Amino acid sequence: MNILITGGAGFIGSNLALHLIELGHNVTILDNLSPQIHGVQPIETSPLYRSIKDKTNFVQGSVTDLAAWEAVLPGQDAIVHLAAETGTGQSMYEIRRYVDVNIGGTGLMLDLLANGKYQVKKVVVASSRSIYGEGKYHSEALGIIYPGARKDEDMQAGRFEPLCPQTGLPLTLLPTDEESKIHPSSVYGITKQNQEQMVMTVCASLGIGATALRYQNVYGPGQSLSNPYTGILSIFSTRIKNGNGLSIFEDGKESRDFVFISDIVAATALALTKDEANGEVFGIGAGVATDVLTVAQTLVKHYGIEVPIEVTGAYRLGDIRHNYADLAKAKLLLGFSPKVSFSEGIKLFTTWVEQQEVQEDTYDVSISEMKKRGLYK
Repeated sequence: MNILITGGAGFIGSNLALHLIELGHNVTILDNLSPQIHGVQPIETSPLYRSIKDKTNFVQGSVTDLAAWEAVLPGQDAIVHLAAETGTGQSMYEIRRYVDVNIGGTGLMLDLLANGKYQVKKVVVASSRSIYGEGKYHSEALGIIYPGARKDEDMQAGRFEPLCPQTGLPLTLLPTDEESKIHPSSVYGITKQNQEQMVMTVCASLGIGATALRYQNVYGPGQSLSNPYTGILSIFSTRIKNGNGLSIFEDGKESRDFVFISDIVAATALALTKDEANGEVFGIGAGVATDVLTVAQTLVKHYGIEVPIEVTGAYRLGDIRHNYADLAKAKLLLGFSPKVSFSEGIKLFTTWVEQQEVQEDTYDVSISEMKKRGLYK
């Protein structure tokens, strides 16, 4: 197949491109080489870009540029739409940029597919666990429940766990399945919800097979170590390698589903090639919740660099407490099961980090930006 990957020079896209090439596909990449991900001189210094530049048909351009789309769409059999702005916290104050890229760029793609003469028969869109907002829980009084955003007064008082609205008692965390309530708590999450809905709706009307993959927290060798807005493992790693302490939000028990890059690539390739995936959405993760304090302690142990770990009680508005994937549907229809455990993945990731140049730690700048806007308390 001829496959177009938008955002294909990024962390997920570059790994996917190399895998698809190994499978015998021809890959075209549309990517703007964002400095936030690739650095200020991406052509010269970005390892992600260098990994794919001579193996794909690479076009530098933005998904917000009509001419860029018109240059890459002809001759494509399938599209993997990964291009997006991805910082949850950043999305709460760079709203126009997130809407323009994530929603506007997707709209341009779909408008061309609807009104032009192209041979695209399959679209896979990278959705996100962020569209759910808070995950799925069980209440003894109410049964299955999907808590809304946590109240500022509860967070200030150190009450971080979502509580039953009827009894005020703690809830039991459950894996989040594809039928779970969609109620995003950030602008980023809202834009990913819109992306997914537009792709699934328009492609169905055009007779194009579409699949949405709601990725959990993706990590692994190759992810940006200089982007202070996304990727907790890379953010923590850069701080540790600079000898800086780790400030843990809330009480450190907030958890995420960390899924290794090779598992994400495998799931995406399955979604591209399996007819059973057409018209379906899938949660893709490791299916395990790991708390942030455990992540910090594990990284410090692997690097052998003693830096202070402070559980601060501070919090960011729009953050969720817990969310991890229910993989039953992905296993049934895609045949997907994650292969890399968190302990194995952390070893592979930290071994790779040890081989990289230490990046400048700009995380404090991102926190200062959020403080100025009243989003960090």
